[in-house]
Amino acid sequence: MTFANDAFAGRHVLVVGGSSGIGAGIAQAFAAHGASVRVTGATPAEVAKVDALSAGALDVRDGAAVKALIDGLPALDVLVNCAGVIRRGLEHEPEAFAEVVDINLNGTMRCCAAARAKLAERRGCIVNTASMLSFFGGGLVPGYSASKGGVAQLTKSLAIAYAEQGIRVNALAPGWIATPLTEALQNDPARSDTILARTPLGRWGTPADVAGAALFLASPAAAFVTGVVLPVDGGYLIS
Repeated sequence: MTFANDAFAGRHVLVVGGSSGIGAGIAQAFAAHGASVRVTGATPAEVAKVDALSAGALDVRDGAAVKALIDGLPALDVLVNCAGVIRRGLEHEPEAFAEVVDINLNGTMRCCAAARAKLAERRGCIVNTASMLSFFGGGLVPGYSASKGGVAQLTKSLAIAYAEQGIRVNALAPGWIATPLTEALQNDPARSDTILARTPLGRWGTPADVAGAALFLASPAAAFVTGVVLPVDGGYLIS
């Protein structure tokens, strides 16, 4: 059974990093189910692709800009944090490591903190984006792995801290999802075959797969669910 088309009617959703990939899939799913959705991207060129839903370009490293954008929203029921970067092979350099952590982890915290008051007004919720690398390491991406491990622990900590205001905080941990970020791996038969061999469901995931989990976590069906890091990985973590 899927959600009714109007399941999120009257709800206001902000997807930070919602102009492409997983974020775009989540934004489209909320819109298709009746929500009023706004998305941000890292650059004006990114958000131009989703003009109808765009809340503008946003650098999540800029705390003042984050606060101004969220304060300017008429209301907020659901915050989805999808903004993130990965710098494969470069993250052993302290500068690149710090940049990745600042965007993926600190940026998530900036958005959560800025949204807290608006979410409290409507007893809303937050859906963060963790990763498989929240659970195990990645030799080429120490910054990404550290940031996503941090997102998992941040999610649990904010779930406790925000509960008294009725705000639920959960996270998704996507597995191997077919997006522009993973295109090089998809196009490499050896790497792709290795990934699929370990994935019990035997395929690459899609942004729609992750979006379904986001809808669940933001819905009344998850009213007693908070502090969860939910893998959406076709079974990769258990194999």
